[in-house]
Amino acid sequence: MTPGRPSADGPPNGGGADGAPRRQFVKFSFFKLDPAWRRLPAEEREQAKQELCGAVEAFGGRMLIGSYSLVGIRGDADLLLWQVAEALEPFHELGTALFSTAMGSYFTTPYSYLAITRRSMYKTSDLREPSESRLSISPGTAKYLFVYPFVKTRPWYELSKDQRQEMMTEHITVGRKYPSVKLNTTYSYGIDDQEFVVSFETDNPTDFLDLVMELRESRASAYTLRDTPAFTCLAMPLAQALDSLGAPGAATPLPEEMLSNSDDRWTSVAELSDVPEGGTTVVHAGGDQVALFNIGGTLYAIGNRCSHANGPLADGKVEGTTVTCPYHASQFDLKSGAVVEAPAQQAMPTYEIKIEGGKIHIAQQPVAAAG
Repeated sequence: MTPGRPSADGPPNGGGADGAPRRQFVKFSFFKLDPAWRRLPAEEREQAKQELCGAVEAFGGRMLIGSYSLVGIRGDADLLLWQVAEALEPFHELGTALFSTAMGSYFTTPYSYLAITRRSMYKTSDLREPSESRLSISPGTAKYLFVYPFVKTRPWYELSKDQRQEMMTEHITVGRKYPSVKLNTTYSYGIDDQEFVVSFETDNPTDFLDLVMELRESRASAYTLRDTPAFTCLAMPLAQALDSLGAPGAATPLPEEMLSNSDDRWTSVAELSDVPEGGTTVVHAGGDQVALFNIGGTLYAIGNRCSHANGPLADGKVEGTTVTCPYHASQFDLKSGAVVEAPAQQAMPTYEIKIEGGKIHIAQQPVAAAG
């Protein structure tokens, strides 16, 4: 997409009409496999798994997609695809592509949750992350993901704003005691059956359990109407998650290239015409957001989320080959990703670019970050 020009995928990348930072659409799709799948011939299953992986990977340039297995964890869901996009349409198109595959015809969707990011309704200025970070979601590298829908009682909304703020301050303070657990809060008012979808990323399930137990004792917890069903998910590449569905004779793994991204693997992310001189757009590679800049006819690819507070560099001001984060004015060199101006301390990843047939390709893996 090109800044200032709407596309089929939603509003222009420069943010909303009022210049506000871009918000994201978030989708948690849980799939259940028909047992009849396991009775298919082994060769047919392997071909179908590769087809489904290819269908999902084809959307890697348009959205973030995290894959998780629930096999052996829950009985009513086997697979989760956590999707993050700039518009609703990619979710629709991915669903159509997935269910059009041979393996997709054996999947049902017992649970599906749609949400949008937004700033917190409560003051969090004294906490670890600025409210702007709520506008962006990016599946991390934690081993486990916990997801559930959330609905408040009507009496909660009858309380004054100060009363709610006081209770939420207590609630958030408890959360700060568990730094190993990362919370992602997204909002579903009017677009789905719940009010929120909350997800927690961690490498320590016991920390998450202790956190939830302690939160049960907070005053705000008394105003919870519903926070089920709750899903415990194991992060893994999609091909591995499909292999974990099992079947007689399914001992042959998928090709290695389906299980991991190699350093020399390229992905097509945009048309060259999508990024005219002076333009910028956001694409995805290797599960990460990447900002493309066209400066004087030269293309640069740098991680989109500022290493200081997750600000969107694609919305920042560019002078020469330096981009300024719109949140706290950290500056980075577009060529190397090096920090030019604090408060950021960590360099940003940059990506190799090649142009073929009028298409922009970037490496799936970033080059080593500058010091």
